[in-house]
Amino acid sequence: MKKMTLTTKIFIGLISGIILGLILYPMREVPFVSNYIIGFFLKLGGSVFINAIKMMVVPLVFISLTVGSSAMGDIRKLGRIGAKTLGFYLFTTAVAIVIALTLANIINPGAGLSADSIEKTTKTIKTSKPFVDVLIDIIPSNPIASMAKGNMLQIIAFALLTGAGLTILGDKVSKVKDMFNQANDLVLEMVNLIMKVAPFGVFCLIAKTFSSLGYTAMVPLLKYMLTVIGALFIHGLFTYQGLLVATVKMNPLTFLKKFLPAISVAFSTSSSGATLPVTLETVQEQFGVSKTVSSFTIPLGATINMDGTAIMQGVAVVFIAAVYGVDLTMGDYVAVILTATLASIGTAGVPGVGLIMLSMVLTQVGLPIEGIALIMGVDRILDMTRTAVNITGDAVCTLIIAKSEGEELNISSKKKIELV
Repeated sequence: MKKMTLTTKIFIGLISGIILGLILYPMREVPFVSNYIIGFFLKLGGSVFINAIKMMVVPLVFISLTVGSSAMGDIRKLGRIGAKTLGFYLFTTAVAIVIALTLANIINPGAGLSADSIEKTTKTIKTSKPFVDVLIDIIPSNPIASMAKGNMLQIIAFALLTGAGLTILGDKVSKVKDMFNQANDLVLEMVNLIMKVAPFGVFCLIAKTFSSLGYTAMVPLLKYMLTVIGALFIHGLFTYQGLLVATVKMNPLTFLKKFLPAISVAFSTSSSGATLPVTLETVQEQFGVSKTVSSFTIPLGATINMDGTAIMQGVAVVFIAAVYGVDLTMGDYVAVILTATLASIGTAGVPGVGLIMLSMVLTQVGLPIEGIALIMGVDRILDMTRTAVNITGDAVCTLIIAKSEGEELNISSKKKIELV
């Protein structure tokens, strides 16, 4: 038998947790069940896992963003191509979050769930901050204090500044760069180690939730899944294909037909990095994009273009806010858009990092991280669709940049044999 993937294990943990929770639901008032099975075993396993995720948020965000931004020296080499590519990815990520927030507010997938049944969490009611203060607060007066408090926008700003400084100094700080790269490897390995116990953590979290809520949690979870899928569909069909038609004058059906092999690989592997060779080959051979453009835009997209993850984060924020009865202000929505957009630069292609980034966004708007207990297992099911949307965005960006650079693309339904 093939070794089970992490996704399979988490899915098994999710289903097992739901079954155990529904079995325990009628017995939830029995002292042994309440005090020991739910109150000790399930609470211990779920809480330890949540704390482990919280532990990794600040170091992962700071180190990975510093490494990512310090590697942007390639943008200076490629000049306008790099600037246009980065601008495209950040723009579409922001659009993706806006779509997600809008659709989630219309559907309100969190309606019907009570936070009291999930986790007793003390939450403070925040007053709305003026938009100008939200912008001012992006720049930290004390970056160390920002890290201690978990102020994510300030951490992101300091990380990007650090990375920019490393890029400018170049070889003078090569040892510092090596240190950050090694620290990044270390942090990602720590995330991998934590995710090895994710199936058990999901099992405990979901079992505890369903032991308190019973069948009432199923409808909101289904609504959450459909909301995420709907937002992904809207973004992939209207945003990406609309930009493609407006700039490249390409038929969306032709694009999808040619790009389907790469989409299939992304859907099955749930990894933009694993799909990278297929994506590169497809845009070069099927669409005739030069290697000069595609070898820059596609790898960069696999690193920073995380529109699907951003959509998940946007829907999850609205979902969790509804569950905990927190009314999000316009300042909160702006903070979500800014945080998730900038954080997409540092979202590494390893299992579990999307959840770390979600924890970061929740922290930024003052929502309890415990809220991911409900969506964590289901999120693994949605991961395949998210990845397919991500690599579609990479390809669309590549075609648009190539067109803007004067390259002759193959936009017909026939395959182009020679590369530009």
